[in-house]
Amino acid sequence: MNRAWLAALSLVLVMPFAQAAEEDEMLGFIVDDTISHIGHDFYYSFSERLRATSPMDFNLVVRERPSARWGSLVTVEYQQRLVYRRFLPPNTVDLKDDAYNAADWVRGQIVQRKLEALLQDTTDLERDEL
Repeated sequence: MNRAWLAALSLVLVMPFAQAAEEDEMLGFIVDDTISHIGHDFYYSFSERLRATSPMDFNLVVRERPSARWGSLVTVEYQQRLVYRRFLPPNTVDLKDDAYNAADWVRGQIVQRKLEALLQDTTDLERDEL
């Protein structure tokens, strides 16, 4: 009797947390995966612009692959898919305008992808199966 009572009590206590873990997702993160000074400057200006101009109800990852010869390849990913990609020259000093333009472009792409997801016909398959 005592074990049954403990099992029932543990189910009552654990179920709300299990449901919350499935439904709740932390949003508003922009992960900095840059390496060089140019990449960090781009990330700082990019995230500054996004936080100032839109509600952060999504997560992004800003990655960089630096090259001494060609500059840095900067990419932005949304839901593990590439949204933005650009080479930044190695002698770039002021990246603010490029980063602001990238933030505006990414915000537009995220809005477009959210609208496409809402309008997608998923009567036969779930969204992750498409």
